[in-house]
Amino acid sequence: MHVSVNGVRLFFDVEGAKFVPDGPVMREKPVLLMLHGGPGFDHSIYRPAYSALADIAQIVYLDHRGNGRSEDGPQQNWNLAQWGDDVRAFCDALGIVDPIVLGASFGGMVALAYATRHPAAPSKLILISTAATGDEYLERRVELFERFGGPEVGALARRRLLEEQGHPDQASVDAWVRLAMPHYTRVPRDPDMARRAINRQEVLQWFTRPGGESHSYNFFPDLDRIQCPTLVLGGEDDPIHPIESQADIAAALPPQLVRFERFADCRHACIQDAPERTLAAIRRFIMSPK
Repeated sequence: MHVSVNGVRLFFDVEGAKFVPDGPVMREKPVLLMLHGGPGFDHSIYRPAYSALADIAQIVYLDHRGNGRSEDGPQQNWNLAQWGDDVRAFCDALGIVDPIVLGASFGGMVALAYATRHPAAPSKLILISTAATGDEYLERRVELFERFGGPEVGALARRRLLEEQGHPDQASVDAWVRLAMPHYTRVPRDPDMARRAINRQEVLQWFTRPGGESHSYNFFPDLDRIQCPTLVLGGEDDPIHPIESQADIAAALPPQLVRFERFADCRHACIQDAPERTLAAIRRFIMSPK
């Protein structure tokens, strides 16, 4: 399904009903709005893992502009402010009120843009394996890649993160996919996940280009604007956004709002490495009173 938002048609899908029969009443479930990672992927990377939450929430999956099945719009609008504003306008267009917004990795950055620019809009926020500022803990990332992949992967990470700075040649990209990406998770990913996903490399190249926003964004000055309960969750062994990034977010948020959970033996996708623990933590948070 598509809806016109801020000049582009955004694709979305829905899992589960908003109202369900419960004895003599129709019980209303909250909306769990899923903001996918990337940029360049689509919402399918969240499925079927998060479908287990459909009993307590109506799940709405959104493809960001320039990603997945959504329209591109002007390239200069591929930025976090626009992606965050799109979330607000998307909810307004569909009549979604007080969503619980979940964003992992890049999706967490979009969630932060949305929550800091529109602080009264979300009812709760779930931030997984993400970072509030660009190019942080680079040496720590290299160290983790070398720990998991050995010297060759460590050297590759050093070139990509510290030397190439967002403009690798195709050989370097291919080497990264072949040698480094298998270490994003402890439990190997289902290869069909990548086959199912729509991969839009052009938006990733724009976001990570030299001088691009992936290197310069910084939400820390605005994190105190967030008004809703926030779950910050990350893997202790994440080589992409180390757990220190999540700890920094949790420390910067209003303390009465934040819940911080660190998952041992997990890397960049807690839902992949520890699905039962991850879903249990999210379920508790969704069902907890505000």
